[in-house]
Amino acid sequence: MAGSSAEQAPDYRSILSISDEAARVRALNEHLSTRSYVRGYCLSQADLDAFRQLSAPPADAQLFHVARWFRHIQAILGPHATGQPCGLQASKGRRAQPQWSPPARSEPCQLRLYNSLTRRKDVFVPQDGKRVTWYCCGPTVYDASHMGHARSYISFDILRRVLRDYFKFDVFYCMNITDVDDKIIKRARQNHLFERYRQKPPQAAQLLEDVRAALKPFSVKLNETTDPDKKQMLERLERAVALAAAPLEEAVGRSLAGEELDGPTQVLLEEAKDLLSDWLDSTHGSEVTDNSIFSKLPKFWEEEFHRDMEALNVLPPDVLTRVSEYVPEIVDFVQKIVDNGYGYVSNGSVYFDTVKFASSEGHCYGKLVPEAVGDQKALQEGEGDLSVSAERLSEKRSPSDFALWKASKPGEPSWPCPWGKGRPGWHIECSAMAGTLLGASMDIHGGGFDLRFPHHDNELAQSEAYFENDCWVRYFLHTGHLTIAGCKMSKSLKNFITIKDALKKHSARQLRLAFLMHAWKDTLDYSANTMESALQYERFLNEFFLNVKDLLRAPVDVAGQFEKWEDAETELNESFYDRKCAVHQALCDNVDTRTALEEMRALVSQCNLYMAAHKAARRRPNRGLLESVARYLTHMLKIFGAIEEESSLGFPVGGPGTSLNLESTVMPYLQVLSEFREGVRRIAREHKVPEVLQLSDALRDDILPELGVRFEDHEGLPTVVKLVDRDALLREREEKRRAEEEKRRKKEDAARKRQEQEAAKLAKMKIPPSEMFLSETDKYSKFDENGLPTHDAEGKELSKGQAKKLKKLFEVQEKLHKEYLQSVQNGSSQ
Repeated sequence: MAGSSAEQAPDYRSILSISDEAARVRALNEHLSTRSYVRGYCLSQADLDAFRQLSAPPADAQLFHVARWFRHIQAILGPHATGQPCGLQASKGRRAQPQWSPPARSEPCQLRLYNSLTRRKDVFVPQDGKRVTWYCCGPTVYDASHMGHARSYISFDILRRVLRDYFKFDVFYCMNITDVDDKIIKRARQNHLFERYRQKPPQAAQLLEDVRAALKPFSVKLNETTDPDKKQMLERLERAVALAAAPLEEAVGRSLAGEELDGPTQVLLEEAKDLLSDWLDSTHGSEVTDNSIFSKLPKFWEEEFHRDMEALNVLPPDVLTRVSEYVPEIVDFVQKIVDNGYGYVSNGSVYFDTVKFASSEGHCYGKLVPEAVGDQKALQEGEGDLSVSAERLSEKRSPSDFALWKASKPGEPSWPCPWGKGRPGWHIECSAMAGTLLGASMDIHGGGFDLRFPHHDNELAQSEAYFENDCWVRYFLHTGHLTIAGCKMSKSLKNFITIKDALKKHSARQLRLAFLMHAWKDTLDYSANTMESALQYERFLNEFFLNVKDLLRAPVDVAGQFEKWEDAETELNESFYDRKCAVHQALCDNVDTRTALEEMRALVSQCNLYMAAHKAARRRPNRGLLESVARYLTHMLKIFGAIEEESSLGFPVGGPGTSLNLESTVMPYLQVLSEFREGVRRIAREHKVPEVLQLSDALRDDILPELGVRFEDHEGLPTVVKLVDRDALLREREEKRRAEEEKRRKKEDAARKRQEQEAAKLAKMKIPPSEMFLSETDKYSKFDENGLPTHDAEGKELSKGQAKKLKKLFEVQEKLHKEYLQSVQNGSSQ
């Protein structure tokens, strides 16, 4: 404990009176050597007087007492070194803490999203703290969900998960189901009419007559089609129908009956289904009056859509809306737009007045794609196939106006409203349903790139006309197109792959990884190359997870799991931190999962190099550090939706809900089996029993892979045990066998080629040089006494250059022949 100020304060008077500075400092150093001036030292005014005579601590190492004393007082005084210490009463000798300054910090990166409203990456700022309101355009359910749907809904699922689970926003996610639409109405009628037609099987002659009748309007449609892709599709259909009709026409012409006629009839019915359905709808569609026909089709395909989304591990929306359930709200929404002066009634339909809206203060039509305003083709596609007749088009004040409510025609579902029986337009459904749930302004609206105009531009216009604002959507996100092997995908062109078919070839995780490896707003090409990249990435990560799991299974005591870090661990940990920062920056940059995955790949590569170096040195890698990396990667993959189950580390193994139990239950037994097998192999090698070693290899290569188990043998190290997906393991084994077979075949081909070359060389060596040119009568006509050519085939004497060249060949052969004769003499050649 420190004494009083009087006891510890040295008498500096005699020291300070020394005129020579060097002598004064030496005297001070000698004096301080007897004092405890660091721990418990009380600062006095005499100290301050002596301190102020020095501008810096002495550089001479022998004067270290003065140097320590100087730095100690300097630390106490801090920035007040030239005056009285801050808060310090020197007379009482109290010590004070030095002033503390907070560390400098860099500005954290902010989440930016590509906003179609500005066509740039904007800082994402929700309107209500961390709460995010989000509306996503759902599917029109009239057929099987395809990879184009997967492109949108997997991409939005990734964005939603990242915002919710990584950036910790409170996301309220709404999605609609379009179950009332021109496409649905037409497809439902066609299916109903074709099934009715097929239930009363037409006679062969009648079927041929109906097909001919259907081909007439079809041919007109084909001739009027200018879109090359659509024209090609129609031509394929025409050829298929013609090929199917030919055998039936021949059978009818030969007056065949029974099975000989039934077969060709059924084939034509199937091939001409689309053709006949369209024809039947054009002639009998207005007769369909049962509204249940129009609800049965979308209900079936909606259920299939939800099953597909579940299979793809796409989170269900927080709330799902159906057009058929929101008709009263849609009617009220349309009425208010009319009341606000932006809609008008015409012949039982209600249209949006784009000219009035665009000319009103505070409003703008075509916010997303202003350059497309007036595009009649796009506008008519947005209105629907049943709504672009000359009569309907004449009801509009302006060609750019669009239907809010459509008066129903015969053969269409209808609901009562102030303007007569009708049904909602396509664009109004999202506005009314989203407005009902999310109010006058939402944070995010999402949809496919092809919905920007006219659908989303019309949504914006009618919603802002209803709410009388200009901010119905703050951020508009549009996912990119999907192509199939470089070709445009289109359901209407019948050029699409269903989600169910895609899942037969690849797992949901593999499809998601393929999407993660591409920017969500850009075009994605679904091809063999794309999927192979995803498969390789999955295998790469999985091998890392399996290696870490194997390392963590090695027995170790509680204290032993904390190991000293060497330079390799420090370097890897620094890289780990840098990679996490890079992933964060990538996700802040428009949720750039492609870059994030590349950073994760680079991190795994560094871990693999670290483990390989330790393996080569027969040292155990740091399990705690590698476990931290593996858990981080697992966490990120869960955020991306690439790990579906509650797996604490790596990809789950086995069926849904079984991975944790399977691994924890099976692994102890597999570990015992591995250790037993190692012991047997060791004894077999010592006693030279190859049959036992072969059985051990068969267990590893043939038996265990069938159970989804991989044993990896490493010279001088314990066998690595990995629990792997059985199908993936069998594919891997088959690929290995193919590679080994290819290697064996190449080796045999090389050996055969060497034998052929040696045989050819031997045959050549057997020829005496005097005879080597004699058989080439097509080139030479005269030879000298040694057999060298002197004249060419036409009798002309060879030039000196030609003769010199032949002489060299002669000498080479002479040498070869001598080698041959020598080998014969030695008995080494046949």
